[in-house]
Amino acid sequence: MKIRGLLIATVAAAGMLGFSASAMAADYAIVLKTLSNPFWVQMKDGIEAKAKELGVEVDIVASPSEEDFQSQLQLFEDMLNRDYKGFGFAPLSPVNLVNPAAAAYKKGKPIVNIDEKVDMKALEAAGANVEAFVTTDNVKVGEKGAKFIIEKLGAEGGEVAIVEGKAGNASGQARHDGAKAAFEATSNVKLVASQPADWDRLKALDVATNILQSSPDLKAFYCANDTMALGVMQAVQNAGKAGKVLVVGTDGAPEAREMVAAGRLTATVAQDPAKVGATSLELLVNAVKAGKLTPVGTEPKFVAVDSVLVTK
Repeated sequence: MKIRGLLIATVAAAGMLGFSASAMAADYAIVLKTLSNPFWVQMKDGIEAKAKELGVEVDIVASPSEEDFQSQLQLFEDMLNRDYKGFGFAPLSPVNLVNPAAAAYKKGKPIVNIDEKVDMKALEAAGANVEAFVTTDNVKVGEKGAKFIIEKLGAEGGEVAIVEGKAGNASGQARHDGAKAAFEATSNVKLVASQPADWDRLKALDVATNILQSSPDLKAFYCANDTMALGVMQAVQNAGKAGKVLVVGTDGAPEAREMVAAGRLTATVAQDPAKVGATSLELLVNAVKAGKLTPVGTEPKFVAVDSVLVTK
């Protein structure tokens, strides 16, 4: 068994560099979002471990960044020229990979949707379907982070804020919705601000600084990812409120876990990207073995991988 080498699209003067369509294809192809974030590196590792266990070969590709929609699209399109048995994909937006996913389906290749849900109406309109959607239940992730804050605040309660991801991102919106609902359902907790910081540490630092200035009695932040949580943590420290304002992140990134262990970050809601990736590949292999596609208009399998609260 051989795990294929990792391929990342890069941009050069001659255009987008991918791989030769004439090269021998592995059994399966997986298109991830990016490998500039530890979350996706862990997912890659999980896919590779499952491929080894199952005795299959897998090609894994990813966009250079979570902003480069065109790179990811071209990677998927390039992969269609190779004779894979099936495809897994984690789209950067609900619509940017609809066309290549539909093309794969029409070639009779099973496809599994990973993490970020594709626009199912658009996919159906294109005459295609996925075999399964595998993700963390992000509404429950946000809810878990918010409920931890509520528990920590206790009977005293207080003002809280949410630092959101990028507008239009389904995962971030789901985390926001879960946290918001939990906060608003608690009578002694008041949600005073909910602002996007685009998954960016420096933007989160600025957003949190402004929120702390406008709401000096704030007791806690829930952040839709750990990168932003680390920026918020810095803003809290700069304001002289370390230990007084709770900061809860999301993803369980290595640096965030270190900050939790050091007592600087209150907690992080850790996803299990390795398990998401491994589960996705296993479902893809099983779909190929079954030898038939899920019909257009039929509800695909939904597989939710649970999250874990890290507090020390």
